[in-house]
Amino acid sequence: MIWVLVGVGIVVFGLAVIAVSRRRTPDGVATFQRQIDALSPEARRPVVQQLEDVVKGEPKPSEASEAPDANKPRGDGDIDGA
Repeated sequence: MIWVLVGVGIVVFGLAVIAVSRRRTPDGVATFQRQIDALSPEARRPVVQQLEDVVKGEPKPSEASEAPDANKPRGDGDIDGA
């Protein structure tokens, strides 16, 4: 009788392990691609453009205009700020 219970326990445990191992977390890239595919072509155009800019290594237009110039002095040049 005890051997039957042990056998059933092993089978149940094995089925639980199989069920857990088949459940996978969704791939982030695949999820992103599904979301982009769900957008209309007009809506995804800016996203595609940003992705192409990142691949090319070009900064976004807003970043280029807002980036502070390291050589440009801040304020009127006073050190103590007075």
